[in-house]
Amino acid sequence: MRALHRHGHDIVFTYATKEAEAQALADELGSRARAVHCDLADHAGLPAVIDTCISSYGRIDVLINNGAIFAENPFFDNDYDAWRRGWERTFAINLFGTADLTYLALQHMRTQGSGKIINVTSRAAHRGELSFADYGASKAALVNLTKSVARSCGKYGISAISIAPGFIETDMAAPDLEIPHRRAELEAEVPLGYIGTADEVGEVIAFFASDRGNYANGATIDLNGGSYVR
Repeated sequence: MRALHRHGHDIVFTYATKEAEAQALADELGSRARAVHCDLADHAGLPAVIDTCISSYGRIDVLINNGAIFAENPFFDNDYDAWRRGWERTFAINLFGTADLTYLALQHMRTQGSGKIINVTSRAAHRGELSFADYGASKAALVNLTKSVARSCGKYGISAISIAPGFIETDMAAPDLEIPHRRAELEAEVPLGYIGTADEVGEVIAFFASDRGNYANGATIDLNGGSYVR
């Protein structure tokens, strides 16, 4: 959020939990930012998110889909009900909620004659995962959604790209990164020797949110320090 704000964007950002932290960030950023509660699994509540963007700023130029969950869901040593719950919850948030928000934003973007969808996916979408296949599959589907928007909506002045990070210093990654030996393992995967930061991802997103990134329509930008090279 801070990177986009630095680059001059007016922002509506969402939170699922941590309301106090979200409001504190909105207060820090000032009048050009608003925090809105959003449960991506609650499809009935999603139109209000887009409506807030339109009522606040009159239009929606860029939708950045960054909401996701991640949890271990192994093929073995796991009961069938837990396996099902993992897949259903992961897809409800990582894919279906994102697809719904994208659909809702596209209606306004088509009327405007311009817009951009930026989907934050993952290296997991491309390499296959050992113990959280549901997460990787949801992100792979999101890559395909990006390509579909790019091909279908370009004629309306709308473009779409995917940003595919590796492990990044975020709340979602914290349980792994706070374990010293696990952090060391993850850092060892990265030729640069460190875990990327949210601000590094934000700066890349800010570039592609600008007109300078338009011709990357349909592309996936890998952002993993070389830990997975395709």
